[in-house]
Amino acid sequence: MSEIIEWVLEMDVRDGQDDHVQPLLEDMIKAARVDEPRTLHCEFYMSDDRRSCTALERYADNAAVMAHFAQFGGRFAERFTQLFIPARLTVYGPANVSVMMALAGFGATRMDRVAGFHR
Repeated sequence: MSEIIEWVLEMDVRDGQDDHVQPLLEDMIKAARVDEPRTLHCEFYMSDDRRSCTALERYADNAAVMAHFAQFGGRFAERFTQLFIPARLTVYGPANVSVMMALAGFGATRMDRVAGFHR
């Protein structure tokens, strides 16, 4: 069984903040690439009207998620909450209690894999 944790986070962009989104996302991506070797995938998508943003993230395991939050909390959480309103967060895989507690503020729900494979 895979230990990979992934999620889809859908967010609304706060009014008047759309010009500040790209610099934050670029800073977050750069930090993850350099400081989070067990972050396997991180992509952000914006709607044409720049009112909504979706994050696709994948981590090697629960420890990698917690390492991400250690960095995110100290470096990006304040800016993030000034720009985004979480709308829905779905977590996929064997996220443990610590991970789900860390994601609780985003209204996270979790789904277990029942079939599939990784290459």
